[in-house]
Amino acid sequence: MISQKARYALRALLYLAARSDQGPVQISEIAERERIPRKFLEHILLELKKTGIVRSHRGRQGGYSLGRAAKDISFADVLRVTDGPLALSPCVSVMAYRKCDDCFEESICAIRKALLAARDATAEILESRNLATAAQQMRRSGAL
Repeated sequence: MISQKARYALRALLYLAARSDQGPVQISEIAERERIPRKFLEHILLELKKTGIVRSHRGRQGGYSLGRAAKDISFADVLRVTDGPLALSPCVSVMAYRKCDDCFEESICAIRKALLAARDATAEILESRNLATAAQQMRRSGAL
């Protein structure tokens, strides 16, 4: 399961994607509209800023905006920042590979093969979903 932190991050980013043509958005507005605790949202946005997914703007008209085009930010990008690797086991992780401590032989491990297939399928789906498409779908349905 994805964490509540990841859900909040995706909701905040979808809100920013929907408002991208209107300039930076203040944290208080995102928190209120998306029902996200403000302090938790501050922490999430700071983490996303470190990876370039969002950008902060100072001053009276300051706030947050997407750090790159919404079409270039996948759900996988966000989940990797908030929750870590997509893999269910370190032996199948692309970003954080580590041999399992109790593994006898990786090349013939049936568990690893199943988890590798799950990781590949999950990554394929999450990398193909981006903020622009999701925000557009939500606008059409009236959710944004």
